Amino acid sequence: MTKGSIARDSFVIFPLGKKRFALSAEQVSELSRQREHGEAEQQTFPHTTRLLTGVVLRRNQIVPVADIAPTLIGHEVPERRFYLIVKLGVRGRLTQAAVPVTGECELAMAERLPTSGKLPPYVSGLLSLNDEIVEVLDLERLISAEVRA
Repeated sequence: MTKGSIARDSFVIFPLGKKRFALSAEQVSELSRQREHGEAEQQTFPHTTRLLTGVVLRRNQIVPVADIAPTLIGHEVPERRFYLIVKLGVRGRLTQAAVPVTGECELAMAERLPTSGKLPPYVSGLLSLNDEIVEVLDLERLISAEVRA
């Protein structure tokens, strides 16, 4: 890198309602459309939590659904049409989770700005994209905070 150059990283930008959030592109393995009947259909069970709302079958693997929308934007969330399949480090093991999102995602190259002020601990940075500030999420922190709540 030359002097004065800016380090830019890849991010997946995804919508939840009217707000957009970002994850490091390295953390996202795929975007999957929800189907009414089929491989990406969410199965629910009686013992769910605020965060763990069910499971989906992806590539013959059971993947837990981590619904982060209520924490990030409240309970008035439009229908989620896609799942972001993300990689998580849990207790030293790499695992996957399906994060429901409300619309299509985009890949963006951007410079992560430092956080400041009163942002929640699960926000690891900010992106400035077309006059919009997008929060970069630390999913491990978000999920662990929700599990403890």
